[in-house]
Amino acid sequence: MFSRIINSIEEGIIALLLASMTLLVFVEVVLRFGFGTGFMWGEELTLHISAWMVLFGVSYGIKVGSHIGVDALVKILPPTARKIVSSIAVIACLAYTGLFMSGAWTYLSKIQMLDIEMEDLPIPKWIAHSILFIGMVLIAIRLLILLWSIATGKTEGFNLTDEAKDSMHLAEEATATASAVKGGKPV
Repeated sequence: MFSRIINSIEEGIIALLLASMTLLVFVEVVLRFGFGTGFMWGEELTLHISAWMVLFGVSYGIKVGSHIGVDALVKILPPTARKIVSSIAVIACLAYTGLFMSGAWTYLSKIQMLDIEMEDLPIPKWIAHSILFIGMVLIAIRLLILLWSIATGKTEGFNLTDEAKDSMHLAEEATATASAVKGGKPV
């Protein structure tokens, strides 16, 4: 239940950020090249929207298994060893996110205390940069869910994209297509 709520929120925010950034860049390009003008704040806002999108995307990527990893050694281990190694990797990732959250909290509290605004927008910088902390919290939640799945036996580790397997599948398709064309068979 909690995971589904987080999924829906993340998907909605990522879609909104992507649409906003695309629209903003499109309008900015039309204004600059079509009318020789533009928004002073367009570039800064685009940069911050993309940062927010990336950090929401990292969390979502953990959920859907879209991250690339080198797991050739882990795959040849027996299932129990695979679970242990994966658990250690998740705990190391949690430690990293914990360190990053601590640093982000310190950074955000200092720029809030100094009351610094963004260069081109009248928005406090700590609000614009709060994704550093929010993103790491979301990543930590995803990692905790993954660690729980490993501990309960629902999965043996990270659900990583297997590029080698995908590449071999594409190569086999290309070979099959090439031989069909050589043999005079329609594709």
